[in-house]
Amino acid sequence: MSATHPGSWQVIVVGGGHAGCEAALASARCGIATLLLTHNVDRIGWMSCNPAIGGVGKSHLVQEIDALGGEMARATDKAGLHYKLLNASRGPAVRALRVQCDKLAYATAMRQVLENQANLSIKQAEVEALWLEAGELRGVRTRAGLRFGAQAVVLTTGTFLSAVCHTGLSQTPGGRAGDGAASGLGEQLRGLGVRTLRHKTGTCPRIDDRTVNFARLSIDPGMPDPTPMARGGPKPILAQMPCFGAHTTPETHRLIRENLDRSPLYAGIIQGQGPRYCPSIEDKVVRFAHHERHALILEREGWQTREIYLSGLSTSLPADVQVAMVRSIAGLEHAEIVRFGYAVEYDAVDARALDHSLQLRRLPRLFLAGQVNGTSGYEEAAGQGLVAGLNAVQCVRGKAPLHLSRADSYLGVMVDDLVTLGADEPYRMFTARAEHRLSLRASNADLRLTPLGRELGLCNDQQWQCFQARQQRLQRARTVLRDNVMRPTPANNARLQELGSEPLEQPVTLEALLRRPQLPWEAVHPWLPHDLEVDADDVQELLTAIRYAGYIAREDQRRQRTLRQQERSIPPDLDYAALSSLSIEARAQLARVRPATLGQAARIPGVTPAAMDALGFHVAMAMRRGDDR
Repeated sequence: MSATHPGSWQVIVVGGGHAGCEAALASARCGIATLLLTHNVDRIGWMSCNPAIGGVGKSHLVQEIDALGGEMARATDKAGLHYKLLNASRGPAVRALRVQCDKLAYATAMRQVLENQANLSIKQAEVEALWLEAGELRGVRTRAGLRFGAQAVVLTTGTFLSAVCHTGLSQTPGGRAGDGAASGLGEQLRGLGVRTLRHKTGTCPRIDDRTVNFARLSIDPGMPDPTPMARGGPKPILAQMPCFGAHTTPETHRLIRENLDRSPLYAGIIQGQGPRYCPSIEDKVVRFAHHERHALILEREGWQTREIYLSGLSTSLPADVQVAMVRSIAGLEHAEIVRFGYAVEYDAVDARALDHSLQLRRLPRLFLAGQVNGTSGYEEAAGQGLVAGLNAVQCVRGKAPLHLSRADSYLGVMVDDLVTLGADEPYRMFTARAEHRLSLRASNADLRLTPLGRELGLCNDQQWQCFQARQQRLQRARTVLRDNVMRPTPANNARLQELGSEPLEQPVTLEALLRRPQLPWEAVHPWLPHDLEVDADDVQELLTAIRYAGYIAREDQRRQRTLRQQERSIPPDLDYAALSSLSIEARAQLARVRPATLGQAARIPGVTPAAMDALGFHVAMAMRRGDDR
């Protein structure tokens, strides 16, 4: 007979990874009594793989989390070692910040925030099962037999469901080296009729920096003046460290090919689907056999360790092969491996079992977030954790769930992709997934989402004041640029020609002048008021809004038109089986996903345009019958 803990909580979050941290903080910051249960408090916020945050698409998620009042960006700036702006020469929609972190500093920063957060309790316990009574969720039960009660539960179990670690042909139960696996929860979810998928991920060897010949490697010093990931937060506080570049060699590839029979992936031992966009080195060599070499990046794991993460060399080959493989690379001829790479195979829930609030449709008040939903990456996990945590709050308060649309945010794109399409392979965010990416820039994440974060109770007073100050700066700057005129005087035209721009033939506003892509912001400095205060982020946002105004306007018109057409709600009780005008496949897919809107229905595989026409008719008829009643 299980005992019940006497504590009283409204929301329980299971798991202390990136999803669990954001879910627990979101709930507690909204004033909800929250309990975080994790199997090891020393692993709160731990970076099991590469200790880096951001990248293309991913930094957009991080800055949206920050805009809503989440913590990942701030923890990143407390631990950032190497900042790099990706796609700097390309358009603003795809520019992305990537930050290599001190992994211990990141975990410490995140744990300190959680431990000092009001309304949040943290306990070390291994959750074995959900606590159900008469088919209703009451809380969770631990392996020690202790029950914890709550009104809502957020599961963020990461890669731990029925997890197995693979190195060569040997296997060890566990969702991470040195940690165990969770089996009870997965079995219980399957017992509820929830479909699970088998996924696989991997990690790279870590090597001792004292055994590396850095003279043979290329160096990447990173940004000389790092741009913080968090808006309005403090500047990065740690001294910066360079990264180094290397490449595999024909000898590396020969060693891999000759030992494929010892790879669990190619020996048929691993059955799980791995991430397409982050393959193992075995996969790269086999699938891209025409490539003579593959790029590697040596990234330090922190100031308090000698370990270097050998990014790009994810592998589950045996230890002796890993040693030979690493030493076949120029500069690493004498490298000593501190930790060997390995693969993790684990269960993930088919996210089509969830609604847009990330609530399991078969069991109300149970929310799932992170890699358990089939995603890969810290950023995707954290974003889901924030959404699930906020929706757990809405559930406890009896309010309508938070639904971020694809037009609102990358968070909305990710959630809609997951609950509509599922993730038969580990899902990763890319800017290409967003139809409205020109409007969903990292530079305007706060302008899009901070008011919502404030409304939900997640944004604190300091963040709100910072947001209001930026709004006022941008508004004043826009007014100045529209009201001030540059005239075609000889001096002005000479200055323009010095900057490589055509002379003026008639007066133009400063805003019109800045539409010329070759002109820097400094070109209008002489005509700006001395007390106009704008920072580098403000300038980038102003220039983007001015130079892409036509494109943004057209995208906004298309977005509004699409929203009117696609956000028509579908009655939740619509009987798809009775819609004989739809194909059997379309009916089966619609009944499985149970889309909330016509737009979501249109993105379901197997639902054709003809099926959408028929579905639109049935929805209109159902709504009309509802109005008649």
